[in-house]
Amino acid sequence: MEAFYVIERILRDRRGFFDEIGNGEGVSRKIQGMLISSVIFFAIYGAVMGFSNSLLQAISSAVKLPVLFLITLVICLPTLYFFNLLFGSRLGLSQTLALILTAIAVTAVLTLSFAPIALFFWLTAPHYQFFKLLNVAILTLTGFSGLSFLWQGMRHVESGEGTRVRSLALWGWIVVYGFVGTQMAWTLRPFFGAPGLPFEIFRDLGGNFYVNVLQSMGEILLSILGGMD
Repeated sequence: MEAFYVIERILRDRRGFFDEIGNGEGVSRKIQGMLISSVIFFAIYGAVMGFSNSLLQAISSAVKLPVLFLITLVICLPTLYFFNLLFGSRLGLSQTLALILTAIAVTAVLTLSFAPIALFFWLTAPHYQFFKLLNVAILTLTGFSGLSFLWQGMRHVESGEGTRVRSLALWGWIVVYGFVGTQMAWTLRPFFGAPGLPFEIFRDLGGNFYVNVLQSMGEILLSILGGMD
């Protein structure tokens, strides 16, 4: 229950939460709570994504969605930490990790809140390309919302000389984080399981995430135009 209390604390009293991280109060406990809750929330939503195809896909996606965010975190954490150090940050590695996990935990709980909506659309209008784009839109929206907490947290705990430069570095890191995350999602696919294809844990790395999204949008547009004939 303490893991879920951490999420509620972030949403209800983010300034107090950021103050405690900046002062080094209970950072390890906060990290543990955010990790546990994030993994559980993403696993549930991953199961909803995979449910559109099969039980095996639901189980696979329930494992892969938390892994996606955690691997992206591991890859990108050193960059933010050392660039912050370069520009005069006073935050330790565990404090930087806690702030990033704040963004991930908020993303996870917001994503989970969309699970009933995603499931509703699949049950009432089961169209593979639409369902895929709907989930991409949900994860993009919740991801940006979560990263806004990282931005607020960094701005709140850091002040003084070098603040503007660190803010620019943080913006650059957020862009890199987004690209790493989308490439990692492409590497770990499938999360939905295309109809007519056998279940696979991983697919070949051909193509890329952005081309696939554009192709899906094109198929939906052609479907709409075809329905108007």
